[in-house]
Amino acid sequence: MRILVAPDKFAGTLTAVQAADAIATGWRRHAPDDELDLAPMSDGGPGFVDVLHAALGGDLLAVTVRGPHAEPVPATVLKVGATAYVESAQACGIHLTDGAWEDATTLGVGDLIAAALDGGARRVVVGLGGSGTNDGGAGLLHALGARGDADLGRGPAGLAGITALDLAAARARVAGAELVAASDVDNPLTGLFGATKVFGPQKGVPEDRLVDVDAGLEAFAEATDRRLSLAKGAGAAGGLGFALLLLGGAREPGLPLVSAAVGLPARAAKADLVVTGEGAFDVSSRAGKVPYGVGEVAAEALRPCVVLAGKVQVGAREMRALGVESAYSLVDLVGEQEAMAAPADALERLAARVARTWSR
Repeated sequence: MRILVAPDKFAGTLTAVQAADAIATGWRRHAPDDELDLAPMSDGGPGFVDVLHAALGGDLLAVTVRGPHAEPVPATVLKVGATAYVESAQACGIHLTDGAWEDATTLGVGDLIAAALDGGARRVVVGLGGSGTNDGGAGLLHALGARGDADLGRGPAGLAGITALDLAAARARVAGAELVAASDVDNPLTGLFGATKVFGPQKGVPEDRLVDVDAGLEAFAEATDRRLSLAKGAGAAGGLGFALLLLGGAREPGLPLVSAAVGLPARAAKADLVVTGEGAFDVSSRAGKVPYGVGEVAAEALRPCVVLAGKVQVGAREMRALGVESAYSLVDLVGEQEAMAAPADALERLAARVARTWSR
């Protein structure tokens, strides 16, 4: 059989590349003659650059940028022709904030864009996802030259009382380049479905602070472009989507962008079975996450799709709605402790078991 292996990362345990390798290793234990095509995936979050580098090649530029608390952190710019790909999580990911959200800034994402432009890029694609910040992209704008009557580089805490923002220098810095915000999140910047209300608790914002933090983003929107703050994707990555829109950028769904870059539809059409995966396969997977996107591609190619996940929290009916035939859980197989302690081994074991069912 020809098996397309296209997983996302298993958050906190395995990168998408490591997950694909583990699935392939386990599958070969039972079905060594099967032809495996590995296509690690990303929706724009952590692993975005690694996945695209594996698929597209190109040149990697190692840089040092400001982290969420202005500390130096390592990051990478992927240059493929005139296009540069950067990953916001490398500069402001939730793994870097350790729950300290109030002064967490996106300065480093601006540093990444500047590095890409300095490297000659005429198109900069910014993968959004996995951020620990909620500053509306104020830090990004400040790093590129924006100035206002508030401390733009101090995270949400710096936005209190903002009334004016001058974007002229930042817009001049990116003039002539195409900016793309790669994210499947379509939330607006503020309000009931905005960045703070929906994603703030995941980043550590306590319930009793959500209204105040959202008010800071409201003031930021009023000082810049209230209409644009309501656009789809403005609330992505704590408002980084809004900052990129303010600079003339466009939003593109991250998963379709990666899918097209790696040639996933054509590869699915050549497969007999598509295998995908992620850390937690649940109802939120329909909101632009990798298994749902891969399931759609498999369905369009008239190929069955199965999911291997850390946890499976959907029933058969929901699976069908997500384009998935079956889903299999690491936790159900080996228990949560072992799944976290030795995730690659556990995923190999699960893949071998699934191969017994699906490989002819």
